[in-house]
Amino acid sequence: MEYTVVINGKPEGPYSLAELKNLNIKPGTFIRKPRMDDYKEAHEIAELRELLGFSFQQTAPQYFASFDQRLMASVIDYFLLMIAYVVIVLLAYIFIDQKLFRIGTALFFLFLVPIAKMIYSTIAEASIKQATIGKRLLDIKVGDMLGNRISLSVSFARNMAKILSTLPLFLGYFYSFLNKKQQCLHDALANTLVTKQRLI
Repeated sequence: MEYTVVINGKPEGPYSLAELKNLNIKPGTFIRKPRMDDYKEAHEIAELRELLGFSFQQTAPQYFASFDQRLMASVIDYFLLMIAYVVIVLLAYIFIDQKLFRIGTALFFLFLVPIAKMIYSTIAEASIKQATIGKRLLDIKVGDMLGNRISLSVSFARNMAKILSTLPLFLGYFYSFLNKKQQCLHDALANTLVTKQRLI
C-alpha cells in the first residue's frame, strides 16, 4: 500500500506505511492512498490511527455544494424521471386505444413525476450514498450538520420542506445565498447540509 502525503502544500510520495513513521505526520495531514477518491486527514484513515496513535476527530464539513451544482443535480434527476415517464406513456399508448384515455393516462403519470422525485430523493439521500444519481454525478451529498448520513424520517421531512422553499417564487432556494453553509430553507428547517468533496 502506497500513500501520497501533502507536505507544505504539495503532494509528495508515494510512501509505504512503514515510511510514514519517519515523517512528521499530524492528525490533520492530508493523505491519499490507492482507490481513494480524494485526500483525507490522517486521523480519518483507520490504519494510520493505529500506526501513529491518533484518535478519530470528527469535524464539521467545510465544503458546501453551490446553488448551481444543486440545480444541475436536480435537472439530471428530473431528466432521468422524464425518460421513465416517456417509456411508461409509450407503453400505455400501445395497450390503450381510446384517445381520451391516452391523454388521461399521460396527464396522470405526468402528475406523478414530482411525487416520484420526492419519494426517490427521500430514499436515496437517506441511503449509504447520501445522494440521488444527479448528486452523485456532481459529487455532492446530503448529511446532517456534521456530514453524517441522515435518517429516513429526516430525509422525508427535508424533502417535504422543499414545498416551503418553492413558495413563493422559489425564494427558499435563494436563501442559500444568504448563509455561509449555502443551506436552502428546507436544509435549515431539517438541520441538513449539502456538502461536496474537498479539492486539493
